[in-house]
Amino acid sequence: MKIHNPFRVALVATLGVGLGLLLIGSIQTLSTILLYVGTALFLSLGLEPVVSWLERRKLPRWAAVLITILAVLAAFAGIILMIVPIIVQQIGQLVAEIQKLAEDGVFDDPVGGIQDWLHAVFPTLNVDDVWAYVEDWYASLDIGAIGGEIGGGIIAVVGSIIAGFGGAFIILILTIYFTASTPNLKRAVYQLVPASKRARFIDLGEQITDSVGYYVIGQVSLGVINGVLSAILLTIIGAPFPAVLAVIAFFFSLIPLVGTLTGSTIIVLTCLIPGLGTPATAPIIAAIYYLIYMQIEAYIISPRIMGRAVAVPGAVVVIAALAGGSLLGLLGALVAIPVAASILIIYRQVVIPRQNER
Repeated sequence: MKIHNPFRVALVATLGVGLGLLLIGSIQTLSTILLYVGTALFLSLGLEPVVSWLERRKLPRWAAVLITILAVLAAFAGIILMIVPIIVQQIGQLVAEIQKLAEDGVFDDPVGGIQDWLHAVFPTLNVDDVWAYVEDWYASLDIGAIGGEIGGGIIAVVGSIIAGFGGAFIILILTIYFTASTPNLKRAVYQLVPASKRARFIDLGEQITDSVGYYVIGQVSLGVINGVLSAILLTIIGAPFPAVLAVIAFFFSLIPLVGTLTGSTIIVLTCLIPGLGTPATAPIIAAIYYLIYMQIEAYIISPRIMGRAVAVPGAVVVIAALAGGSLLGLLGALVAIPVAASILIIYRQVVIPRQNER
């Protein structure tokens, strides 16, 4: 029986633990970069069906990639150009309202003006007691500390916005590169597999990438349908900011399972906000419309659009979305569904047949 040197065993174990900790630390350090790469791969797979469709129209790949990327950029630029003027307009309305209050003399006696306004808006409210409570609460605050926290928060928000734009630019560059070189990347990965198993691996790989691509295209199509129909309806019923609400409907439709419900709820609640000039019947009409639309989307539109993607059971969708959202936030929830579909392909076509052969 061979006796191992305890010192050597302890040294090897310590080195193994240290190597594991170093690997974990490296992954945490590179988590942002890995997130960028994963997002770009996900988007490039989503654009691949469009590029392939253009290639079948006798276009070279570089031209198909260029047309696809320009179309995506034009769509997002259009959304931004549609939202920004409305935001500027609303800021102008806010400034005009403040100027009106100043002309009315509210700011000459701020406390009295606010109290008079509260008396006028809430006649049944005991304004004096409420105001006394507000004054006691304000006196108990550490204004200096709060100001420092607000200043730090503003700096953090500005930094996050700048970092977000930088990350979006990096993802855009990586997406263009991955989309242009998808066949070469696939070929490089396939060559790592032994020749005896390569054909089967290529078949599974193509099924997985096609499933992810059709899933992304399907979700974007659902978002476009919901956004366009929402813009038409909200304009007809006189809802406030129909363009902004239509964009909200579009982006929330990208979230699987609960996105349409969440976006519809936000839109209906926005129509209920007083003071925006919304007709009294608009929230009711919007609520009825979205209840009908969600049924049509679930039973007619979604099955037709998602017919070429791998069907994922509802329970798996919920679990995958929750797990992905916990790990990577909203992006994780979006990516988790095609990942779950890929795992189902491997489970159905690899694991089950091997178990049946035993």
